[in-house]
Amino acid sequence: MLVAAQSSLTSSAVGWPVVFASLSLVILALALALVLGLRIEREVIVATLRAATQLLAVGFVFALIFNSTAAQYWAWFWVGGMVVVATAVVIRRAKYRIDHLALVAGSAVLGSALISIAVTFGFGVIDYGPVSLVVIAGITIGNAVPSAVLGVNLSVDSCRDRIGDLEALLSLGLDRQQVVRYLAPRNARMSLIPQIERTKVVGLIALPGAMTGLLLAGVDPVEAVVIQLLVMYLVLGTAAVCVVAVVTAITRAAVTSDLLIAEWVYPETPVPPVGRESGKEKRATRGMAR
Repeated sequence: MLVAAQSSLTSSAVGWPVVFASLSLVILALALALVLGLRIEREVIVATLRAATQLLAVGFVFALIFNSTAAQYWAWFWVGGMVVVATAVVIRRAKYRIDHLALVAGSAVLGSALISIAVTFGFGVIDYGPVSLVVIAGITIGNAVPSAVLGVNLSVDSCRDRIGDLEALLSLGLDRQQVVRYLAPRNARMSLIPQIERTKVVGLIALPGAMTGLLLAGVDPVEAVVIQLLVMYLVLGTAAVCVVAVVTAITRAAVTSDLLIAEWVYPETPVPPVGRESGKEKRATRGMAR
């Protein structure tokens, strides 16, 4: 059981002056980018402002939720909201209407989050409560989304760039599952590289957030390491499950049940505007002879 410890951080040390001081590196990066003409200023500024807005909003919402008599229910509602948002992000990155991608991505995210919650609280690693529930779900889901998004991008681009390979595989008589086994492995490996590399260098180059927070709170270093291992393994497993799910779903959807190449795979297929459908979805597909 993780025992709460007195934090070595004092509340008087945290305030807006400290937050503004922490922007010094951001300002330095913006100045260098402006001088060198790198044109990254807008993205950095938007990311900075968006992070502040979102975190402040979340902070106020958390204050309302966790002080409520129905905090347990609100916490689970929040977890469900995170799953929905994560699934929507993954789907939006695909840019095309891909069969069953929403169901696959949503199931992978939800299933991984539930397993993480069950392991963490089922073994009594930390005490179950609204705050800890949201934190554990947020850590696992939040770290899985980047890998899943990368898997979507790589899979869509790979299918569209390797139409010749798809046509050759289908002409040789391969079915959808065999096409997946041929095309999906590389995309899955590439999608997991960032998360795998972070896992490999943990403790050598960087101390992860959970472990750092526990150490600052005065928790025994060995106990902090055990908790961090739990978090890292859950994050890695969640990312891997989500990547496998979306990469397989997209690669499989590149070939129809009639063993024809799906319409969205062809490069001349226009990308629909974000938030709008490109008209009635066509179910017809083009043959290999195109």
